[in-house]
Amino acid sequence: MTKEELLQKLADIEWDDFECKASQNKLSEDVWSTVSAFSNTSGGWVVFGIKQEGKKFEIQGVNNGEKTESDFLNTLRGEKFNMRLSAKGMKYNFDGKLVLAFFVPSSIIKPIYYNNPINTFIRTGSGDRRATETEIMAMMRDQAFGSKSEQVVEGTSIDDLNKGSLETYRNQIRYDNPSFPYKNLPDEQFCDKVGISKDGQLTIGGILMLGQRDVVQRHVSNFWIDYLEIPGKTLAEAWVRYTYRMQEQDNIWESYQIILQRLRNFVNAPYEARPDGIGAEDESQLYALREGLTNCCAHADYFSPMHPTIRVFSDRIELQNPGRFMFPLSELRTQIHSIPRNPNIIKFFRYAKLGENAGYGIDKMLAWEQLTKGKVEFASDLVSSTIIYWLGEQVGGQAREQVSGMAGGTLSEQVSEHDSGQAGGYVSDQVSDQVSDQVQRLINIIRDRVFTMEVLMKKLKMTSRRYVRVNILNPAIKDGYVLRAYPDQPNHPKQRYYLSEKGLKLVK
Repeated sequence: MTKEELLQKLADIEWDDFECKASQNKLSEDVWSTVSAFSNTSGGWVVFGIKQEGKKFEIQGVNNGEKTESDFLNTLRGEKFNMRLSAKGMKYNFDGKLVLAFFVPSSIIKPIYYNNPINTFIRTGSGDRRATETEIMAMMRDQAFGSKSEQVVEGTSIDDLNKGSLETYRNQIRYDNPSFPYKNLPDEQFCDKVGISKDGQLTIGGILMLGQRDVVQRHVSNFWIDYLEIPGKTLAEAWVRYTYRMQEQDNIWESYQIILQRLRNFVNAPYEARPDGIGAEDESQLYALREGLTNCCAHADYFSPMHPTIRVFSDRIELQNPGRFMFPLSELRTQIHSIPRNPNIIKFFRYAKLGENAGYGIDKMLAWEQLTKGKVEFASDLVSSTIIYWLGEQVGGQAREQVSGMAGGTLSEQVSEHDSGQAGGYVSDQVSDQVSDQVQRLINIIRDRVFTMEVLMKKLKMTSRRYVRVNILNPAIKDGYVLRAYPDQPNHPKQRYYLSEKGLKLVK
């Protein structure tokens, strides 16, 4: 910081990285809360020899610069703080008055406190604030950043994985990454090779990505990815709480598949005959959204009491994650960062060609701005990070109609809410379509999940595949209520079935 930059700081009103202390004869006691705050956030300058009264600053200087410098640096390197700290010093002379400034960097290991953990501070605006218990716990979890997801869970095996999730995940790799060297290995060898397991025992990341629900809940008890579609610009403005809410899914992979299908409805995206409707080199609006969703799923702090939440409002799509961005937001558009919170989870997405090979795929997310003329905004604090895609003027056609349909209407306009009895719920326009009791039963069974023929037969309690196909499934597909994962290959061995928007409106 130059002398001119220091004077400019004094002319400003507020700073989050600059704090003045008079300390003319000795260090003020409140300087240590500022050191803690800068260490726990983004770093900042502590300046001695300047007295502040309200918004006015008076350069007084320090009487004994050598002692002030020694006392400050020795304390940082002593026993007062839980970690030994360092600072870079500068000296300035203003008409014979000595001013000292020290830059305290953000600490790699957090939290930083003095004397007692209760003396943990963070920087908010131009002041120091005592950290909450939630914020302290988030900082402590960050000490395991980059390693937690790769920990092996004793007593587990691939039998604890959701077999359907593993099957569709491997199918995704075969489809989009045909050169992947392990794609045809037996399940146990495949899982060991890609990091889902180590020597036959599952990793935390493997459990989160593909585990059975009870296994996931046993080891990551707070797991839940929430997805809501809200008909308004705010929760308070919405004419009903939500028009769609995804029920709780077993794992990340199942949640990801459903959310991606839902997001298709709010963008212009070319349709391709494949499970997720996105080609490996697709440059559509959906591709830009998909990068944000992949980032959200792969970089969340799943041990936080907070849940990853995706909210679709009438003017934006908002993805909020537990866990902060691990780099300054000011560098986000200019530098490439590759600092994954869950390294093996982001690798799982990359193997399936669902994530960029470097950084957070920020450039792909920012493509949204050119494709839609809507901004992409990023925000972060100690406990959470947020990505907001504003729906720009180029979100048109069917997507524009979908967004407009969310924003209007009243409860009296023939709209009813159906309680699913589960975590999710549906609010759908009253429709005139008449369907057979069997097709309606099929629709109620599928809901927002994806099923094989075998599972559908079991849930329908029917043993004749031909009867189910000819009399129930085919009519539902013909009338547009049910979609195939492989629409051009009805007899594909990995065929799956899920509801269209039209079908979702009939769920009871």
